[in-house]
Amino acid sequence: MRVLGLDFGSKTVGVAVSDPLGLTAQGVEIIRRKSENKLRQTLARIEALIEEYHVGILVLGFPKNMNNTLGDRAEKSLEFKEMLERRTGLPVIMWDERLTTVEANRTLIEGRIRREHRKEYVDMLAAVFILQGYLDSEHIRKEREETAGDKEQETIREDS
Repeated sequence: MRVLGLDFGSKTVGVAVSDPLGLTAQGVEIIRRKSENKLRQTLARIEALIEEYHVGILVLGFPKNMNNTLGDRAEKSLEFKEMLERRTGLPVIMWDERLTTVEANRTLIEGRIRREHRKEYVDMLAAVFILQGYLDSEHIRKEREETAGDKEQETIREDS
């Protein structure tokens, strides 16, 4: 089962998808719209990508303020989360996206992408960073669970 990562902006949605094993994130595309409130085509495109890639979970960037408060963009992201859940029936995990756009821009600068071309990639790359953060976190969580299970088994053997 793959995971779809989304960087939701006022006029674009960066999209990334995991590999089938859930180890790496790859950029897919940037969905563009003319108006912030026109989401029907955006949602339809996300549904098509879910079907194409056999996605089971969505990870949506959560743009908290640096002091951990929720601003206007975070509120709009929560509204978009509800729309996604209703429309797709899939779980949507909110993932802290602070500084992902900064990191994406820095990566593009280091890759010597000209300033006028960075807009073509920055949202998709931010979605990759959001999704990769989630995937890495899940991998670490699973390793800890396995380690805890192994220790529990050792304790049971010692007690026998």
